Amino acid sequence: MHTKTLAQLSALLHSKQISATELAQHFLQRIAASDLNAFLHVDPALTLQQAAAADVRLANGDATALTGIPIAHKDIFVTKNLRSTAGSRMLENYVSPFDATVVTKLAEAGMVTLGKLNCDEFAMGSANENSYFGAVKNPWDKTAVPGGSSGGSAAAIAARLTPAASGTDTGGSIRQPAAFCGVTGIKPTYSSVSRYGMIAFASSLDQGGPIAQTAEDCGLLLNAMVGFDEKDSTSLDRKPEDFNRDLNKSIQGLRIGVPKEFFGEGLAPDVEQAVRAALAEYEKLGATLVDISLPKTELSIPVYYVIAPAEASSNLSRFDGVRYGHRAADYKDLNDMYKKSRTEGFGEEVKRRILVGAYVLSHGYYDAYYLQAQKIRRLIAQDFAAAFEKCDVIMGPVAPTVAWDLGSKSDDPVANYLADIFTLSTSLAGLPGMSIPCGFGQGDKNAKRPVGLQLIGNYFDEARLLNVAHQYQQVTDWHQRAPE
Repeated sequence: MHTKTLAQLSALLHSKQISATELAQHFLQRIAASDLNAFLHVDPALTLQQAAAADVRLANGDATALTGIPIAHKDIFVTKNLRSTAGSRMLENYVSPFDATVVTKLAEAGMVTLGKLNCDEFAMGSANENSYFGAVKNPWDKTAVPGGSSGGSAAAIAARLTPAASGTDTGGSIRQPAAFCGVTGIKPTYSSVSRYGMIAFASSLDQGGPIAQTAEDCGLLLNAMVGFDEKDSTSLDRKPEDFNRDLNKSIQGLRIGVPKEFFGEGLAPDVEQAVRAALAEYEKLGATLVDISLPKTELSIPVYYVIAPAEASSNLSRFDGVRYGHRAADYKDLNDMYKKSRTEGFGEEVKRRILVGAYVLSHGYYDAYYLQAQKIRRLIAQDFAAAFEKCDVIMGPVAPTVAWDLGSKSDDPVANYLADIFTLSTSLAGLPGMSIPCGFGQGDKNAKRPVGLQLIGNYFDEARLLNVAHQYQQVTDWHQRAPE
């Protein structure tokens, strides 16, 4: 059962060939036997209780396409019945009094929660090595990182520990781990999915989205996740739509933009080879490749690492040891309690970004750094607008290399930041983007590590992205391959 897609599982559940309880038990057994450190919190009793309720809905004919299907949530979404840690010591024992809107929407659709998934602390990282609870292992090669910050989500899908998972993408944290683990993930247009109950990192960038085996699966999940939420001040009032409505539409005549900046110095040969082969496959399907330019691509790294830390320093100021979160055991006064609680509660990468953010927002530097970064952010968005006058979708690599070895970049944060060069600009512009598996590379070792193809669409063009991805997945089998 663990090899089947959401669409296949849904058909089996609705035809009564399997029950939601049997499905939940099957995946709970796989999770218990796993050594990837992908799951942080599992409550079998709660899961089976939800599965039993799903079976009642299925029996009564009150079921959606997702009813009875298991899902696991990135531990950045708060849940009232499971701990919500954001991968941090600061929230090690925190249990929320409410569910995030994403969790609520998927539960209302009848999905069954398997547990909470490991992630980089407060979603800050590209390797899932910044979690207080330890690094997640890549199921394709357990000496490699799974990508981040949604590494637990991507690794769990790749290892078939869950058929569906939620993730968040601030600068590429759905697309990059999906690429490193050989699965499919999509970040919708900014503000399409509610941020209410998503523990904030950078509010103008954070966006929730699904990770699954296929584009069709991601569309099914988006149907339930997307929607206006009055509790989120940035939520877009999008009308409900079926994101899978165009899955089987021909892509004959599709114009694919290929940015020259995505294929320059720094792109590993094995990654380029796999991506070029995927582009050739699209040509066979009737698409046309169009050379385009996104000239501000290299500026996306400094812009992102000014804006995101600035917003993080503001968002994380609430974790002071007073109302909730870690509090130091010994302190002299209130200021000392603040200092010690935050020093003990936050990891090194989180502290680094808080310090950078506080600096660029400080008097005398706000105009020089933060405002300039926001101006360049607008220019990056304008680059995309110009590109979409020449093409329908943009394609290229998700990351310059395949997954690197665990620990190999731990002492070099800048090397981690550079790995996000192809995903950051999409997030800064607020555009939808996705990753689909398109082959394997070797990296620096004779190891089989997945390569992801990035698809970038214009605003609100998720249905087209899913159609384009689905058509590729109909003629290739990269998305069906699973680690031993």
